[in-house]
Amino acid sequence: MEVYKRWIRRNKDFVRQLDSIANNLTWFLPDEFAESEIGPEAVSSLVGMISTVNEYIIETSPTEVHTRCAESSFIPLSLCLTLLKDLETSIEVVAEQIYGEKNKWNLIAITEAVKVCIRLVIFRKTGYKMLLEGGETENGENDSDSFSLQKTKRQLGKPTGNEESGITKTLHAQNSGNLEDRAISALSSFGKKATMQHPQAIMEPPSKLAERPNLWTFLSEKGVPGGFFVTGEILFIIRPLVYVLLMRKYGTRSWFPWCVSLAVDLIGNSILSVTLMSQHSGKNQQLQFSDSEKDELKRRRMLWALYLMRDPLFTKYTRQKLESTQRLVQPIPILGFVAEKIIEILIGVQTRYTYISGS
Repeated sequence: MEVYKRWIRRNKDFVRQLDSIANNLTWFLPDEFAESEIGPEAVSSLVGMISTVNEYIIETSPTEVHTRCAESSFIPLSLCLTLLKDLETSIEVVAEQIYGEKNKWNLIAITEAVKVCIRLVIFRKTGYKMLLEGGETENGENDSDSFSLQKTKRQLGKPTGNEESGITKTLHAQNSGNLEDRAISALSSFGKKATMQHPQAIMEPPSKLAERPNLWTFLSEKGVPGGFFVTGEILFIIRPLVYVLLMRKYGTRSWFPWCVSLAVDLIGNSILSVTLMSQHSGKNQQLQFSDSEKDELKRRRMLWALYLMRDPLFTKYTRQKLESTQRLVQPIPILGFVAEKIIEILIGVQTRYTYISGS
């Protein structure tokens, strides 16, 4: 495995190109192989998982100071979550082939329950910070230190040299590589001096340098805004599981799962938005949102468009609009052909829960 890691890191550009080509080739599988839905989805999932692992190896290249620590660390939960999402469509297809359309929801519910557990653990381990990209991107930005980081960057200017200091390495370990690169680079020159003056600092375990608060401590420090934030984030985490369980019970033709899921989304996002607005108005000084967390709120709102693709709204409204649009532009030579293919893809995508789950 170590030989494979070293080869991936030495040839990272070639590996990325190879992964991209492999993902594109999954669209051109032989007709004999593509007759079964399981075959293409299994190949696509396998290629996606290999690409994910390769990218993780490239992004976690060990450096001189913490090579041994990086190599011996456990697989992060965010990577496990990404691998599960690469595999979930294959799980749905296999469940449908074996158990049928109605009973496939049992296996999908188990998959969503595992994702909920992983996200809750990530939420806890990050000190109750907002999940970025559903937990696939670790939120390591420390909002309380954002001002001091910017101030340090202005004072130190642009650093010289490529070697990072021990303090910078500690920041990497605590924040999983998600602090802004400019701030990390700015701290490197300061870290070199600090390492010479206080070498014992880099020997102290990261867990002693910054302990993650438990829920009670977090709520005590953040007050009412912290309670609202935790509530909104938990609603976002459990929403897919609630939707799948209701679909399992009421079926795709019922409006109840669709409405409940939308209500949970609206309530959770509204709570987080109110907390954010209280920050802008100056009423909330305990809880501060970073720029990446503000972007995450926007991303979640954009996912609401997927409700147009979910039954029963899709069958009763969206599909009819798509088909009427296709008939309208069909006489136009190029536009008609393109519209037909796009609508065909959308209708095909809608048949799979995992394509439109937004989870």
